[in-house]
Amino acid sequence: MRHLLQPRVLKLAGSAALVSALACYPRLTLWQNRPAPIWYLEAVIFLCSIVLWGFVFAWHTQYANRPVFVFKLEPGLFVVVTLIGIIAAAVFHLWIDPSLRTIMPKEYPDDLRHWFAMALFALALNQLFQVFAPFAWFMRLLKNPKVSASLTVSFGAFLLAIKIWALPAPVPPLLLAALLVSRIVMGFLVVSFYLRGGMILVSWWTFILEARHLLDLTSNP
Repeated sequence: MRHLLQPRVLKLAGSAALVSALACYPRLTLWQNRPAPIWYLEAVIFLCSIVLWGFVFAWHTQYANRPVFVFKLEPGLFVVVTLIGIIAAAVFHLWIDPSLRTIMPKEYPDDLRHWFAMALFALALNQLFQVFAPFAWFMRLLKNPKVSASLTVSFGAFLLAIKIWALPAPVPPLLLAALLVSRIVMGFLVVSFYLRGGMILVSWWTFILEARHLLDLTSNP
């Protein structure tokens, strides 16, 4: 815990949490029937993000021996991640999104304004909550990268299962299997990208996946 409470870690976590909260603001403004005022939701995101970012800055480098941010990416790695991201985006766009859109329409943007808000939210909070913070937490507990990666991926699959279980309509078995398999495969890919290229590389991967929605928005103005 002493690493988590270091002034440097708290300062970095607070600064990153502020960026996360601000990046989430556009999506909160588009949230209809909000259960609380925006200022309250922003405060919750900010405070929770401080804890999550604290895990990352305190324990990732300490136990994984890898930097959180890699500013000088290997060109070959960047190209490989870009190609894999394009392939994954194409698979979702062609085979998964058409069926999933009818079941989970709120997960898809209606216009460029919604896409911008959802993309910012994904970049600012999704990977932090599903990958960066859990991986740091498991590394702190187990000090084993492979086991920590597996548990992080399992956590992401568990979150997906909860979301699917809460849907009012059942998901067809084939689509359910495709979603779970894709979440597991992409989860291991993201952890691998994170360890080799840091958050910047994962953010680029996330942006490519989110950019697939622009194809529908630009073709159907």
